[in-house]
Amino acid sequence: MKIVLTGGAGFIGSHIADLLISEGHKVAIIDDLSSGTIENIPPEAAFYQTDIRDPSVGDILHREAPEVIIHHAAQISVRCSVEDPIHDLEINIRGTLNLLQGAVQHNVKKFIFASTGGAIYGEQDYFPADEEHPQRPISPYGVGKLAVEKYLYCYYTVYGLNYTVLRYSNVYGPRQDPHGEAGVVAIFALKMLDKGNPVINGTGEQTRDFVYVKDVARANLLAINSNVAGAINIGTAQETSVNQLFSLLAGLTGSQAPQPHAPPIPGEQLRSVISWERARTVLGWSPQVALEAGLGETVDFFKAARGKNSPNNTGFANDKGTVSP
Repeated sequence: MKIVLTGGAGFIGSHIADLLISEGHKVAIIDDLSSGTIENIPPEAAFYQTDIRDPSVGDILHREAPEVIIHHAAQISVRCSVEDPIHDLEINIRGTLNLLQGAVQHNVKKFIFASTGGAIYGEQDYFPADEEHPQRPISPYGVGKLAVEKYLYCYYTVYGLNYTVLRYSNVYGPRQDPHGEAGVVAIFALKMLDKGNPVINGTGEQTRDFVYVKDVARANLLAINSNVAGAINIGTAQETSVNQLFSLLAGLTGSQAPQPHAPPIPGEQLRSVISWERARTVLGWSPQVALEAGLGETVDFFKAARGKNSPNNTGFANDKGTVSP
């Protein structure tokens, strides 16, 4: 199958590209490299260094004639979306609409969209949240993700474009950016390996649902052949506090660092955890990598990456828009 993957030079996107190619699919990647790295792109993939807002996206879709678009390129920072909501809108909504228009014009059969399983629900009424939980985003980032979900329903109804929305919990794993705000696992791991002192915002009792990146990649693979339209949570239904995460990573890295605390981030969710029952029912998906095993693989990656001379060769990159809670 021919697939166009946006954000394929980044953290989650590059893992999806690797898996798709290993399964025999032909992959073309669209990425502007504003946060991804060329080293993350599999040599078997076609690559277009292009902004998703650019009119040339239509030309790429015409040339590649994909059956499926998997869309991971986005502005990922909740904090930046608050500071500059128009920039967030330009990339996450206008950029996606550019892709959707191209999908309709060039007879794409399926559109898979990376959404958020935390920011879209806001403070939860019950735990874990299923897909029917009220959606009350309190950041432009979350509002933008929800808006795109509504646009996808519109294009499905009006044009017959089949779609799947994957609402991720907190994705972690090798290649995650340790310099961004969303990658707490990467930030803590690299700080500990460098004998630094990671800082915990607030009490550290806030919880997140950490899902391993290769499990997320597998969800995208399964979604390709699904005819079920709508949103599907991709998480573990397991809550882990930031303090617990700190302790697990300290054990894996051998760090003796104390647990310094800083003031909480205004508006940060206290608890975020999502159900994966619908993913099991409609995709046959379940989380397979336990947290400690996944953290071990992530720490091993950062150990190896630290030994490389050039920071451009570390693979420390996000695709834009997939890992915010």
